[in-house]
Amino acid sequence: MIRVQREDFDVGAELAGLAAGNPGIGAVVSFVGLVRDRAGGERLKAMTLEHYPGMTEKKLAEIERDAHRRWPLESSLVIHRYGRLEPGERIVLVATASSHREAAFAACQFLIDWLKTKAPFWKSEETREGERWVEARAEDDEAAGRWAEKT
Repeated sequence: MIRVQREDFDVGAELAGLAAGNPGIGAVVSFVGLVRDRAGGERLKAMTLEHYPGMTEKKLAEIERDAHRRWPLESSLVIHRYGRLEPGERIVLVATASSHREAAFAACQFLIDWLKTKAPFWKSEETREGERWVEARAEDDEAAGRWAEKT
């Protein structure tokens, strides 16, 4: 399931819903991303995330389908927020459910790595010095690169 939304989410309720009614699930792995209070050594006042409705959901669904193709998942959930967020606020929840932990861990890490590099979100950071767009990071590309399929 994919959701792109402005409003916050309840992690406990979302995880409970992910596994509800499926006794075949033996593992649920989750990642919650938060806004940090620093960026590049500067104090961060807020981060604004923008996206193109429709295009974003389509790309996230593609990434989620890829995870289900690669691992035996029972269920998955990606919630990504947009709008202005302050330090400490939740940005993203990625959760995977499988009958065994290995698939759930790998798929969760794959999803968050690919979201960081392939999902069409644009981020700007607000500091005392002003606002700036966040550039892609080489470390994120390297993390995502380990999931590239060999042809």
